Amino acid sequence: MNILQALFFPPEQPGGVSSMVPYIQERFNKLGWEMELFSLPKRVRGKGQEEVKFETFDHTPFIGSSPIIDKYLQTYRDYVWWTKLRLKKSYDIIHAHHPIAALVMKQLYPDTPVMMTIHSSFERELILNGRIKEHGVEHQFLTAIYGELEAKMDKILTVSESFRSYVAPYINEPDKIKVIPNGFDEKRFKPSPHENAVTQFITVCRLVPAKGIDVLLKACAELKRKGHPFVLHIIGDGPIRPELEKMAVELDLYDDIIFYGYMLHPEEFMPFFDVFVLPSRAEAFGSVFAEAALCFLALIGTNVGGIAEQIEDSVNGLLVPPEDPEALADAMEKMVVDPSFRYELARSGWDRAKKAYSLTRVISQLKKVYLSLNQAEISAAEDPET
Repeated sequence: MNILQALFFPPEQPGGVSSMVPYIQERFNKLGWEMELFSLPKRVRGKGQEEVKFETFDHTPFIGSSPIIDKYLQTYRDYVWWTKLRLKKSYDIIHAHHPIAALVMKQLYPDTPVMMTIHSSFERELILNGRIKEHGVEHQFLTAIYGELEAKMDKILTVSESFRSYVAPYINEPDKIKVIPNGFDEKRFKPSPHENAVTQFITVCRLVPAKGIDVLLKACAELKRKGHPFVLHIIGDGPIRPELEKMAVELDLYDDIIFYGYMLHPEEFMPFFDVFVLPSRAEAFGSVFAEAALCFLALIGTNVGGIAEQIEDSVNGLLVPPEDPEALADAMEKMVVDPSFRYELARSGWDRAKKAYSLTRVISQLKKVYLSLNQAEISAAEDPET
């Protein structure tokens, strides 16, 4: 079977999708399946000229109402232009990982089964990052896309039960969405036995408001006020990094925090720390928690989205409410004062992640979906009246 994995960002970009899909390709290739990756390079901007058409809603009133919507539509046109330029063969199945990729592929390959995994909510991220308003024109446009996907995709997947619930109000049959949590190649993660005299916290994320790093810094200030030594390592970059660095200085945390910037393979770095902490305001899945667990780190996360599906409080990590620096500081304090408790959480988290988030499990589940779609296509071809 010949399958195209249609991404939005190139595979080298940070994020859960790019850290998983190339390994999926590698595993399927080893099984003898043909699988290719396709994405839109960053250099392709403003090339597409074709008219964008949606079947389930009229997008024309949105044109010119927002730079975000106009950019989204132009990116759609660019994806059409690039796909026509680069892809010259047919595929048995196309598996897309972004709404634009999915809709463009169905437009250009109408007779090919196209499925999509919805990994995250662009509109929710924009709201949390203060770039758009809830129920504003951008929110209306972006949530209408879910209905378009439901109408055109042959199969929709998502990464968590909570995200399926999030999408439910915008589609007709949410029960038809299949949940396949992300999976990770266990060979990438190499836990390293170590003893740090001072507890080493680490977080890995894009530095945007949605990730709650401002809450984390306030919690660190409270932890320091209580007299507990620690170091926080922040891996990632983003538009609010200067603001966060200034905040760290104002909170007298300059000597306790290290900003590293972007790192392509943080999993090579994580095993030498003790606790992974990320107080996100929303997460569809939160791949980095599974990655941190596979590095044998204790976990602290917020009780939101896919994080709450990965962490059972006080069993394989600690859960705290979002927007609560005091609760987060208390959780961090527990990790600092009780290394044995921290170790047991890390051990339990590692064991659970190996079972629940193995790439082998994802390959098995995807293989069943691909075969069912392909069989449905063969049956339809044999019986044109179906």
